[in-house]
Amino acid sequence: MSIHYQEEERLFTLHTDNSTYQMQVDKYGYLLHLYYGRRTEGCMDYLLFYSDRGFSGNPYIAGRDKTYSLDTLPQEYPVMGTGDFRNPALILCNGDGSFSCCLLYESHRIMKGKYGLEGLPAVYAEKEEAESLEITMADPVSGVKVDLLYGVLPHCDIITRTVRIRNEGEDRVTLENVQTACLDFVSGDYDLISFNGRHAMERNFQRTPVEHACQTIGSRRGMSSHQYNPMIILADHECNEDHGACYSMSFVYSGGFKAQVEKDQTGGTRALMGLMDDLFSYPLDKGETFQSPEVILTYSGHGLAGLSHNLHTCIREHVCRGRYRDGGRPILLNSWEGCYFDFTGEDIYRLAVEAKNLGIDMIVMDDGWFGKRDDDISGLGDWVVNEDKLGESLGHLVNRITDLGMKFGIWFEPECISEDSDLYRAHPDWALKIPGRDPVRARYQLVLDFSRKEVVDHIFNAVCSILDQADISYVKWDFNRSITDIFSRDTSVQGKVLYDYVLGLYDFLERLVERYPDLLLEGCSGGGGRFDAGMLYYAPQIWCSDNTDAIDRLRIQYGTSFGYPVSTMGSHVSAVPNHQTGRITPLKTRGIVAMSGTFGYELDPAHMSQEEKDEVVLQVEEYRRFRDLISQGLYYRLTNPFTEETAAWMFVSEDGSEALVSAVMQQVHGASLCTYIRLKGLKAGESYIEEKSGRIYPADALMEAGYPLPVEPGAYNAYQIFLKKI
Repeated sequence: MSIHYQEEERLFTLHTDNSTYQMQVDKYGYLLHLYYGRRTEGCMDYLLFYSDRGFSGNPYIAGRDKTYSLDTLPQEYPVMGTGDFRNPALILCNGDGSFSCCLLYESHRIMKGKYGLEGLPAVYAEKEEAESLEITMADPVSGVKVDLLYGVLPHCDIITRTVRIRNEGEDRVTLENVQTACLDFVSGDYDLISFNGRHAMERNFQRTPVEHACQTIGSRRGMSSHQYNPMIILADHECNEDHGACYSMSFVYSGGFKAQVEKDQTGGTRALMGLMDDLFSYPLDKGETFQSPEVILTYSGHGLAGLSHNLHTCIREHVCRGRYRDGGRPILLNSWEGCYFDFTGEDIYRLAVEAKNLGIDMIVMDDGWFGKRDDDISGLGDWVVNEDKLGESLGHLVNRITDLGMKFGIWFEPECISEDSDLYRAHPDWALKIPGRDPVRARYQLVLDFSRKEVVDHIFNAVCSILDQADISYVKWDFNRSITDIFSRDTSVQGKVLYDYVLGLYDFLERLVERYPDLLLEGCSGGGGRFDAGMLYYAPQIWCSDNTDAIDRLRIQYGTSFGYPVSTMGSHVSAVPNHQTGRITPLKTRGIVAMSGTFGYELDPAHMSQEEKDEVVLQVEEYRRFRDLISQGLYYRLTNPFTEETAAWMFVSEDGSEALVSAVMQQVHGASLCTYIRLKGLKAGESYIEEKSGRIYPADALMEAGYPLPVEPGAYNAYQIFLKKI
């Protein structure tokens, strides 16, 4: 049993293999958070401190006890209106216009297996792998009930949380702010680690002390965004990759989000994660229910590497689904940087022949194959093959390519529409626009209103009509703008549009993966603009960034690795000079960096020399050889590319028998010094043989003193070292 309830103390304890989470219903019926951290036994209510704090109000039920205040006590799900002036998890407007809610314990139940969420992605597990807890809290005045759900996956050290809000009163209530999870720590000094960025430079590592202020990250863009990722870490000041305590919160949602961390007046720290409340106002009539997206929690007492391992296992084995969940994904060549919009069917076939000769598995035809689409100004929404441009039908082209023994993939952007399109001319009201106002364009396009079922159904049928025409093995799902001009024809539900939009997106994706179970779906939003656990439930890999520059990718993939496994990161070798930065890097370096991802190519092989083609053949062979180790092995960050001249990382098989070390020199100097990279995850007391040289190394020395990298002339040199335990 991983979930325990002690009736006498009204104490809930959730155990994973290495952590304990505990909460208690107190004498007044409030649910207080007691503890989350290293696994322990016993009741932790001794951590609660009661004192008369001036200007911290007291619930009426506490009578004259001025030491009891929800403004100073750690709570499991704090709401506005109880005298707690810290950030709330729930703000609710009642039918009379008041903002008040008081949630008291009503009941609970413990269930075998992991709860599921209708219409939303969520962590899943076999019945014997998990347990679930549901605690029902009730507001006796409004009739609102809130079900707090917890899922425990003990062997992954994962606890999930979600919230279901039910209106069982007579009057309409409106949800103005819904956060899924709250962590209240009574003590501790933490750093907040978050991942900021921009288009083509996503998920930059940032670490700042948590101080007496509210630190907020989030997205108002209708998607999780390039600017902030919906995964945060709270770490002790001294916590590093290998030592110290840290916690993470990861949002299983692809729309707007908010994460807040606040150090309060008593030195406690509160962390919240949930929906972005801007442009959110969700009405619930009598009998209606609102389901929040899920948050994944994990704790590591062994540093950031342990935290990442927990999240990697959870995402890889309990979020990603389908045929390609566990690896074996095809190596592909995407046409975008090789052709952009300028191609015919014969050009795509030629790319396929070139790719076949290099040992590549799949050719992907990117943007430009449909409607009137020779640039990014027109055609979106018209999902009809442009046979005049291709010079043949899609089926004929795909058959020619599959006859080569190659797989075929195709690009879509189902959520957007061009004003110059037949669909827009027929249904201009299907685009999100505010009547009487000119809309905001981005990439010359508008966004379809996926909160409307008829819109989702039409686009779904159009996409399926394409996929049914040929043997298509892969779809790249793109979304190249943020959402503006939020409007609904039903003015009473304006605040529902963005949330219902994401539900429409998930409905589309769920139907797609059910209809085409063998389809490999890759998410994309201008690269990494929607890189989140919600999308990974449908697409087991996401294009990590539109920036294919190998040196920039060192930082992008480093930041991404804290919350997401390498098997989810779309990463390709592209041409030089790089199309985004103009930088020239060796082909070997580009290959090593791309191998720390799903691996593929984004170029036209016809422009490569024979020597380069021969090198690609070897890269493809090497990746196939190490693919299982890369996609399933334990991932270790050996250096920080933001602060160190060398970027280095490694993969270790779960039994420690094999290790693959990668390193890239980010700078070059005259009379360069030798760089020693300390390895991790090897079996202490054992020896390892390095494959190329045949030299034997003691594991403890490699982990303590390091592995010396060669000193060679040239910029951006890279190295890959394969070690095998003797």
